[in-house]
Amino acid sequence: MARVLAALSGGVDSAVAALLLREQGHEVVGAYMRTWMHEEGATVFADCPWEEDQKDAQAVATTLGLPFHSLNLIEDYRARVVDDLVMGYAAGRTPNPDCLCNREIKFGVLEDHATRLGCEFVATGHYVRRRENADGSADVLTGADPNKDQSYFLALVRQENLRRAWFPIGHLLKPQVRELARRAGLPNAERKDSQGICFLGRVPINAFLENYIHDQPGPIVAADGRTLGTHRGLHRYTLGQRHGIGVPSNTDHKAYVVVAKDRERNALVVAFDEPDAPGLWGSEFLLRDLHWINLPPTQRELQTLQVRPRYRDPLVSVTLDLQPDDTTRAKLVFAKPQRALASGQIVAFYNGERLLGGAFYA
Repeated sequence: MARVLAALSGGVDSAVAALLLREQGHEVVGAYMRTWMHEEGATVFADCPWEEDQKDAQAVATTLGLPFHSLNLIEDYRARVVDDLVMGYAAGRTPNPDCLCNREIKFGVLEDHATRLGCEFVATGHYVRRRENADGSADVLTGADPNKDQSYFLALVRQENLRRAWFPIGHLLKPQVRELARRAGLPNAERKDSQGICFLGRVPINAFLENYIHDQPGPIVAADGRTLGTHRGLHRYTLGQRHGIGVPSNTDHKAYVVVAKDRERNALVVAFDEPDAPGLWGSEFLLRDLHWINLPPTQRELQTLQVRPRYRDPLVSVTLDLQPDDTTRAKLVFAKPQRALASGQIVAFYNGERLLGGAFYA
C-alpha cells in the first residue's frame, strides 16, 4: 500500500478517484489546488465558482475521512501557465493551457507538494490509464470511456512525472463513476461536469485577456483585399472562427470565417466558409517542441502513427517527417486536408491506444 496525494477539484471524477484509492487500502491525502482564479483583486473571476469548488473538495475529503490541504499554487500558475498563455495570444497563436497545466502543475509542481506531504504518488480524476513497463517506465493509454478520454491533454507530460501519477478511474465509464459516487454518498455525486479552460472555469478567454493585452483595432479584409469592417484586436480571434467576427453574412447567407491573421498590416483576413476558402484547410504542417513521453517511436511505429489533431477530433493516419539534425521539429502530413489547425495548438501522437507524445503547430 502507498501514501497517495489525491487532487480533489470539487468534481465527481476526482472524488471517485480518491474513493477507489481508499477502498484499495491506500493512505490517501486530499488536496485542492488554489490557482490563478483565486488571485485577490482579480475581478474578472467574479463568476468563477472556485469557492464552491474548494468547499465541495473539502466536503468529499470529510465524507471519506481524509486529511485535507488547500495548496496555494497561484504563483506557479502565473509563471508556468498563465504567462505562456498571454504571450501566446499576444503573438497571434492559439495556446492550449490545459496541456501545460497538466505538465507543469498537476504532474509537476503538485508532485513537489506530494513529496513534502510524504506521498509517493499523485492521483487525479483523468479518464486515462497508466501502464507500467518491464524497464520501469510508464505509458499513458486512452481511457476506457471513448466519450471522456482525456489522453490528449497529457501529450506533454514528462516520463519522470508520469512514473508517480495514478489514474484510478481510467478503466471506468462515466455512468459507472456517477453510480459509485451515489453508492458512497459523496456530496457531489450529481454535480455537473466543469467546462472551459482549466484555470478560468466559466470566464470567457477574451474577458481574461482584456486584463493583459490592449486592443489594437484594425481592418477586417476579404481574401481578395476588400475591407469589410474593423476588428478589435487580433488576439481576440483564431483560425476557423465563425461567430463574433463582426462581419455579417452576405445576401446569400454565406458565413465568413477567419482564415489568417496578417500581423504586419494588423489585418484579420476572412473568407466564406467553403471547402476552397484560402488558408482554412491544409495537409502539411510544421511542428515545434516535439515531445515523446517515453522513447521516440520506432520506424515500425511511425508507419502506423495516428494523431488527434485537436481534442475531440477523431484519430487520423499521418506521415511524420522527423528532422535528423533537429529532434524538436518535424513536418506532419495528413492524408486528407484538415480544417483550421492554428499555430500554438497541440497535436497528440498515438500508436493504437498508447499515447506517444505531442507537439505544437508552428
